[in-house]
Amino acid sequence: MTLKNLNIDKSWSLFLDRDGVINKKLDNDYVKHWMEFEFIEGTFEALKILGGKFGSIVVVTNQQGIAKGIYRTEDLELIHKNMLYELSYAGGRIDKVYFSPHLHSENHLTRKPGTGMALQAKKDFPIIDFSKSIIVGDSMSDMEFGRALGMKTVFISEKPVADSRIDFSFMSLIEFSIALA
Repeated sequence: MTLKNLNIDKSWSLFLDRDGVINKKLDNDYVKHWMEFEFIEGTFEALKILGGKFGSIVVVTNQQGIAKGIYRTEDLELIHKNMLYELSYAGGRIDKVYFSPHLHSENHLTRKPGTGMALQAKKDFPIIDFSKSIIVGDSMSDMEFGRALGMKTVFISEKPVADSRIDFSFMSLIEFSIALA
C-alpha cells in the first residue's frame, strides 16, 4: 500500500507527536522553555502542505517532565502557544495540542500508548474518524497508540525500522508531507 492509495482528503485527520517530529529532541532532557524549542528543518513547509490535505490536525504529546517537577504546566502551555503562533505565521496549521503530564509508571489512559488524548480530540472535533486518521511519531508508543485506534501509522526515523506496527516510514515530517503532495 502507498500513501497515494489512501485517498487522503479533508475527511481525514492527522495526529502528530511533538518531540522528534515537530521539534528537535534534547538528549536526556526535556524542552522546558521556549528558548529550548527548535523546529526541525522543513516543519513549516510540511505543515503548510498537510494543512491543505487534512480536515483536522492535532498534536498528542507525552510530557512527564511536569509530573517529575522539571517544568510546570504553564511553561508547557507557553511553549505550545508560541509553537502554534510561529506555525500559523508561516502558513501552517495545528488545530489543537493535547498533552499528558503523567509519569510513564502511572500507565495513565491519556499517556501514549493509551488512547485518552485521541478520545478527547474526537470529543472536541467530532469529524475525527480514527479509521481515516494517521499518527506520525518517532516512538513505538506512538505506533501502538495509532494501532489501538485503527489509524495508519507513520514512523519518523533516520534509519529504516522493520516493525509490524509501522505502516509507513520517513526520515522527517517534510519527507512525509512531500510523499502526500
